[in-house]
Amino acid sequence: MTDKMIRMGFILAGLSNILGVAICSKFLTNDVLKDTQPAVMGGFGLIAIMLWGLAYISVANRYETLKWLIAVFAIEKLAYVAAWVSFMSSQSLEGVYNQDFLAGVFFTIYGVNDFVFMLFFVYVFARKTKS
Repeated sequence: MTDKMIRMGFILAGLSNILGVAICSKFLTNDVLKDTQPAVMGGFGLIAIMLWGLAYISVANRYETLKWLIAVFAIEKLAYVAAWVSFMSSQSLEGVYNQDFLAGVFFTIYGVNDFVFMLFFVYVFARKTKS
């Protein structure tokens, strides 16, 4: 993976967090999304996800010098993947979709999205560890 592709990966990760939350939460007004998994996706949690997105974008041009921060990003993504797996194993998406389509879409994809970006951050960290 080239440096340009890695920089774009950080920007894509950030935009995924920011735009994904903004759109699916209807700019933080979607109560179905917030009430479905309140400990993770409550109002404060959604803002925190967008702040993580800004953090990813902020390191896009300096990631080479921030190896351990990239490891933190990977661990953060692992936490969200674990929350999603827990949610998916104990909840029905049908009820969420019946209440709000965008909330259903969000809960369908957020864990997969976070897993992909977790792998990306692990790759970048491992690449910098070898250097």
